[in-house]
Amino acid sequence: MLSIIHAAGWPIWLLLISSIIALTLIIERSLYLRRRRILPPTLLDEVIRVYHNGKIDTNVIATLEQNSPLGRVLAAGLRNVNAPRDVMKESIEEAGQGTAHELERFLTTLGTIASLAPLMGLFGTVVGMIEIFGSQNASGTGSNPAQLAHGISIALYNTGFGLAIAMPSLVFYRHFRALVDSFVVDMEQQAVKFVDIVHGARR
Repeated sequence: MLSIIHAAGWPIWLLLISSIIALTLIIERSLYLRRRRILPPTLLDEVIRVYHNGKIDTNVIATLEQNSPLGRVLAAGLRNVNAPRDVMKESIEEAGQGTAHELERFLTTLGTIASLAPLMGLFGTVVGMIEIFGSQNASGTGSNPAQLAHGISIALYNTGFGLAIAMPSLVFYRHFRALVDSFVVDMEQQAVKFVDIVHGARR
């Protein structure tokens, strides 16, 4: 493997760095974007119970904010629980936007790697081909087809490696995007339910 990397030339090091970054982001996002971590299943019921019991204070809100992304959204509503419906809903929407931005963290980088890796691989292959044909012409050994074929096969390692990085990166990027979108929709639904419960109880 090391001999292949060395033979493929310096462009493959860019691909190796990209692969390490992509793998790190995939592992980090896989650990972070877990449904129970983002949307604790019993959190909304607990917040509703706290509201009905009238035990709302700064410590409760601060603890809720630290609980999870959903907790931050519900904490914004709990902080404005005595405000009019529009004000409460607006505060929840602002918190939701910030939370959605946090959930999308690093996804742009992963998507960029997925798009750029094939181009980087192609660039490495082109550089390799230029070096091969340059050395063939300079040494006068252009009539050796076996040597030329071997050099081209080595240059193509860059393209193959670029595609090998791009395919899983693109799959995980789309998976994480769909996951974040579903989390945001669920948070919005739970937040709207909380607002309806709070303002429905006042009628």
